[in-house]
Amino acid sequence: MPFSSLMEFTPPLPIRLLIVDDDPQIRAMLAEYLSTFGMHADGVEDGTAMRQAMAATAYDLVILDLSLPGENGLALCRELRARTNVAVIMLTARAELADRVVGLEVGADDYVTKPFEMRELVARIHTVLRRSRVHAGSGGPGVDGRRAASPSGHELRFGHWRLNTTLRQLVDREEVVVPLSNAEFRLLLAFVEQPNRVLDRELLINQARGRGLDVFDRSIDLLVSRLRQKLRDDPRDPALIRTVRGEGYVFTATLEG
Repeated sequence: MPFSSLMEFTPPLPIRLLIVDDDPQIRAMLAEYLSTFGMHADGVEDGTAMRQAMAATAYDLVILDLSLPGENGLALCRELRARTNVAVIMLTARAELADRVVGLEVGADDYVTKPFEMRELVARIHTVLRRSRVHAGSGGPGVDGRRAASPSGHELRFGHWRLNTTLRQLVDREEVVVPLSNAEFRLLLAFVEQPNRVLDRELLINQARGRGLDVFDRSIDLLVSRLRQKLRDDPRDPALIRTVRGEGYVFTATLEG
């Protein structure tokens, strides 16, 4: 086969996953199964090893067990969300609503309860990554405080902010990128695209959570709270996202250009 033909059939880079679970059998089982779907998975047992792996490799998604010794999965998810844009799926043996709420509150993109069907996990990975994939030129996961790249793609401007809908970046007036989870980005986009209109919780749930996820009213309230923090919008007297009691929320900023 000519060299040019070989180039045409070069396979795409595999999805790179990091599995954080203290059970070595679960790590090995997941890595082996996911490899049959073209995914490359590394496994680590705790937060320290997770940080080392994240420093050495750019991962597309982290599968994070909730019940870890030492630092639990919620604390590690909160840390990941503060420092990166990497997608996160939480694994837990607990199915209580409160656990799912807290998991979403700290920034998880999805929540899978053990025991689960392996094929379901694969579907959820693809769903989360389909929502979170950034433009090829974005350079991979973002880090809190990094400088924004040269403008690329469609941008929406309001106040002191720029929202790049191609790179999925929120950039402040100092040209610093503020990391957003997938749900936060989708929620902000829903607000920015429909300013000065009261949006009820059902609509916002559909916009922010996408398909294949458990949805409930309180998740939107938590997402709005997190988004206000990212936008430095005083929750006691918000200037950008206002609560309309009994109805929902309204985005009051004026779009520029």
